[in-house]
Amino acid sequence: MNDQIKALMDQTLDEKFAGTWSTMDMQDLQKFAERFAEKIVKECAKVIYDTELEYNEIDAMHRIRDSVKQHFGVEE
Repeated sequence: MNDQIKALMDQTLDEKFAGTWSTMDMQDLQKFAERFAEKIVKECAKVIYDTELEYNEIDAMHRIRDSVKQHFGVEE
């Protein structure tokens, strides 16, 4: 697992859960999984948005970013 994914996992745990992995119930794990997946999709959209493009490629980049977010049901 790379450092970015580990950081997103840590952020998700810090913001949503007071306990540890061993104290989570199934409902907590489900909430964690949903929030973690949302963070990954948002990070992907950010990488797409931050990618340097030529002027005529900017509209395509916005469409790709929005398509990724829509595909995973993530809103800004």
